[in-house]
Amino acid sequence: MNRLEAMTILLATVDTGSLSAASRRLRLPLATVSRRVAELEAHLNVRLLNRGHRKVELTEAGRSYVASCRRIMEEIADIERTASGEYRAPQGELTISMTAVLGRTHVLPIVVEFLNMFPDIRVRVQLTDRAVNLLEEHVDVAVRIGELPDSSMIGARVGLIRPVFCASPAYLESRGVPRRPADLRSHDCVIHEGYASSYDWEFRQDEMMVAVRVPSRLVVDSGEAAVVAAAAGAGIARVLSYLTGALVNSGSLVLLLSEYEPPPIPVNVIYPAQRQVPLKLRAFLDFVIPRLRKNLG
Repeated sequence: MNRLEAMTILLATVDTGSLSAASRRLRLPLATVSRRVAELEAHLNVRLLNRGHRKVELTEAGRSYVASCRRIMEEIADIERTASGEYRAPQGELTISMTAVLGRTHVLPIVVEFLNMFPDIRVRVQLTDRAVNLLEEHVDVAVRIGELPDSSMIGARVGLIRPVFCASPAYLESRGVPRRPADLRSHDCVIHEGYASSYDWEFRQDEMMVAVRVPSRLVVDSGEAAVVAAAAGAGIARVLSYLTGALVNSGSLVLLLSEYEPPPIPVNVIYPAQRQVPLKLRAFLDFVIPRLRKNLG
């Protein structure tokens, strides 16, 4: 039995929650994944996993063993980084996770500029709005909207994004301009399903947060779609400010109810705490943080 391979398979099973999900992540046959975990349990003479119908759960012995496996794999990764020279010069592969739309509009251009400056670094980009576990999914650094997730992460704030309300001039000319949040009840609103409380829009009023349930004839599943629909005259949209800049500047959208906007949301660059930061990561942090602060400031 290849013990390191078995540990890798066990960790993937725990991180994904099932043998089948680990099989897909590792691109191994399900039978191989199941057999390696069973061989590891037989070698240790202890059950590590309780196998349920849909997911697996660690036994008490399994929790202790998996924690040790993680430390071992981190040590191996550190040794490999040292051997490959990642602590001597910026080189190697960097995995970056970023919120989808913000990543496309603000971060990816900086990443391309970074690659031109550091020819020995390769970058793998994940564009996702999912809350990625950097340690479990082997991600070096992430650009996320929202508060820092936990104390195991080191973060640098690079900007604040405002939740804004907007509509096209043509829509406002035909339906009128809302002057206070309650006026939205007589308007068509474009709902971004999945963003905060979709139909109950929050406003800051008299130092308090108040919610207004808004009517809608159009529901979309992305902020980009909500902005496009609002610019086309479908109604009033609630979106994040970085989506609206060019359209507001061109006159295609008008910002509304600015005095009632909710508090801004922070944008952070985050990465796991570690004993020694690889130079590829340090180079990226030094490159991206001031540029994002300039763009999102």
